[in-house]
Amino acid sequence: MISTYEELLASGTELLALDARAVRTSIDVVASLTPADLDAPSPCAGWTLRDLLEHMIVQHYGFAAAARGENDLSRWKPQPLGEDPIGEYRAAAEHVLATFAEPGVLERQFPLPEIRDGIVIPGSLAVSFHFIDYVVHAWDVARALRTTVAFDDDVLAAAWPVAEAVPRGPARERPGSSFAPELAVAQTPGLDRILAVLGRSPRWPE
Repeated sequence: MISTYEELLASGTELLALDARAVRTSIDVVASLTPADLDAPSPCAGWTLRDLLEHMIVQHYGFAAAARGENDLSRWKPQPLGEDPIGEYRAAAEHVLATFAEPGVLERQFPLPEIRDGIVIPGSLAVSFHFIDYVVHAWDVARALRTTVAFDDDVLAAAWPVAEAVPRGPARERPGSSFAPELAVAQTPGLDRILAVLGRSPRWPE
């Protein structure tokens, strides 16, 4: 079982498989929503479930574009949902998973124009970013729907060192930051600990 960030980045196809499992879990969670749910609040401050889904969809397409070497910020701009949000989300998720499944994807350089005015990072690092995002976003959607989500222990064990490696500090307090400041909660293993270190209350919205 992966226990360090270095092991995850070096794991190759295992990293891709873990990312795919997180994304497919998010597909399952999204599949349970109804149109009436789209205006519900989400754990992402100031975002409704609609806003969250628009973000998740464009991030899938953005990471897929980065895997192809495309450094175009417009690929990362959310678009309004259409009449079939579940189908739109599934299509975006399948698109990025198909792109990540291409030979040699982890050896590519990914331009990420959204981050620090544009950075270029190794494929394995970029996929780890995508992985932690969709562990957390699957939970975000589940909580917006007032339901729960579960991940296997090996997925959570691999996600923990990624979450712990996310930089702390003033940047997390800025509007639009991906993650809020770390919360002080009991350091129990599992999803709750991952959420807390990334600034989400496991008990949201209470």
